[in-house]
Amino acid sequence: MDRRGADLEGEIVLPPAPADRPAEKLPALKHVIVLLRALFCAPLLTSATLLAAAAPTLDLGARLQPAPLAARFSDPAWHIWCGAPIRGDDGKYHLLYSRWPAAVGFAPGWALHSEIAYAVADQPLGPYRFVHVALPKRGVNPATGKKFWDADVTHNPNVLRHPNGKFYLFYMGNHGDGKDYPLHRNHQRVGVAVAASPAGPWQRFDQPIVDVSPDPTAFDSLCVTNPAAAVRPDGGILLLYKAVQIIAGKPMGGNVRFGAALAAAPEGPYVKTPGRIFEPESPGAAAHWMIAEDPFVWFSARDGQRYYAVARDVVGQFTGAKGGLALFQSDDGLRWRAADHAKVLGAKFTWTDGSASQTQIERPALLFDATGQPIALFGATDGYRKDGLTSFNVHLPLRPAAASAPTR
Repeated sequence: MDRRGADLEGEIVLPPAPADRPAEKLPALKHVIVLLRALFCAPLLTSATLLAAAAPTLDLGARLQPAPLAARFSDPAWHIWCGAPIRGDDGKYHLLYSRWPAAVGFAPGWALHSEIAYAVADQPLGPYRFVHVALPKRGVNPATGKKFWDADVTHNPNVLRHPNGKFYLFYMGNHGDGKDYPLHRNHQRVGVAVAASPAGPWQRFDQPIVDVSPDPTAFDSLCVTNPAAAVRPDGGILLLYKAVQIIAGKPMGGNVRFGAALAAAPEGPYVKTPGRIFEPESPGAAAHWMIAEDPFVWFSARDGQRYYAVARDVVGQFTGAKGGLALFQSDDGLRWRAADHAKVLGAKFTWTDGSASQTQIERPALLFDATGQPIALFGATDGYRKDGLTSFNVHLPLRPAAASAPTR
């Protein structure tokens, strides 16, 4: 049976093992699965849930402002992508981002040479200053004599602060020979690193937290990537991820789709949930190679006691703006729909001098202030250009919300 419609009986992957002990797997018991479903999948008719139905929904697009000309993070020697901003206890603004040498080209350079680096700024919109590489190459695991799962590439950073006080960096890693794009791309897996500060140092683990499904007919049987994590109201983690299915005779597999996994703690173990998300019911949806991409997800206590996600509207299915940014909402993090105010941004953004961007924004991420209010939308742009320019991160300010109650 297709994994998407199957029961969750099978294997639960334990948290990443220490370097001196291989990862183990635990046979899932039926009563454990029932408990997980009861905790995570069934909607609860609490007073907060009932109030959420009547609460006004977020209109992020109405708050988005043009980007100041200086609100960009670029380096002519590097392609810069995937900006993940977060405010630290020091009052500074920290940025985890992907970069790879401009000399190797944008694509497939990202899949062969990317590393996650760290920058810092005194103000939300910068200027950001490079400090060091946060997750560098790490080669061979001395305990096994084989390459680490993320030995050669780290990419797609997504950072959050957990109520336990620690910072968690979710990311994609891969390994390969530095030349073969399908080899690296199909080795993509999702991992997490932990630190006491966004400046690091980051503790990495020997195993990914989300791996491919063993069923070749599952939508996530070839590779998993692009993690987007949010802290649930109970302190657990909702993790959204991008995936590709194995298709016989096609090295790059089938369509690109999104799924979700849940964990009681950031380190895991993560349990995949049945079904796919960000996929409309329309008959033509299955014909598209990719419908949505690059979600950034969070739970908002202010805006309806629900989850929101900003994602790229690849074919204009949700906003009518092909390549723009769409807002989604969900009461449980598993069943998603386009938000009441779905359009966040069209295919291009505006600078404060009135000029329009050359390309769309990808990899959106929100920066929150000390009260949990979103104050800026970060994104990557100018990728895939053929004119010798390098990609960079841009930071668009958000107008304050009408009220000032905590949001997350």
